[in-house]
Amino acid sequence: VQLQACGGGLVQAGGSMRLSCAASGRTLSSYGMGWFRQAPGKEREFVAAISRSGGRTDYADSVKGRFTISRDNAKDILYLQTNSLKPEDTAVYSCAAARTISTAPLIRSPSRYDYWGQGTQVTVSS
Repeated sequence: VQLQACGGGLVQAGGSMRLSCAASGRTLSSYGMGWFRQAPGKEREFVAAISRSGGRTDYADSVKGRFTISRDNAKDILYLQTNSLKPEDTAVYSCAAARTISTAPLIRSPSRYDYWGQGTQVTVSS
């Protein structure tokens, strides 16, 4: 599967942004999905994960209550709605797909994802 993330840009603190990740080559419903981010000089960090059906989600503590991960399997698109953005949310955001069974636990470790999108820059100004 090929993943293409988009929707990033520049936003003021307190603002919102919706990131999208479009899949091609294979149906998105075959994969558990996740969003990760990497700021300059820092390691890649887990942001959110969602099960194959979309019925289960998991969030990093730093974004819980502000970000929402969702998916539209009919359109093969993954979303990340980001609200109440803070300057510390500035990073390159990437989507990732993991070959999992539908009942598998949600994955936080980037090494367990099989496919990655190229990333989209989100910059939050103070």
